[in-house]
Amino acid sequence: MLQRHCLNQKELARRWGISHRTLERWRYGGQGPAFLKLGGRVLYRLGDVEAFEQSQLQRALKISDAVARAGHTPRRLTGDPARAARVC
Repeated sequence: MLQRHCLNQKELARRWGISHRTLERWRYGGQGPAFLKLGGRVLYRLGDVEAFEQSQLQRALKISDAVARAGHTPRRLTGDPARAARVC
């Protein structure tokens, strides 16, 4: 079976649940994962996508660790939890 090593922008957008236009904006702004542009086609190597995902995870963990070290506790919502469960 042939393994896919690259995703096009629509496949990556579907993987992350975002608009492919967001990926275009990120590329224009120098953000997001590394990409290849071959003959007008934009491709994302799976390894680069996974590395970007891991970097975002690490960034989130570092932020939560820093907040914990500073002694801050996360704020809690004060609404009715039973009502919030019905909305979802």
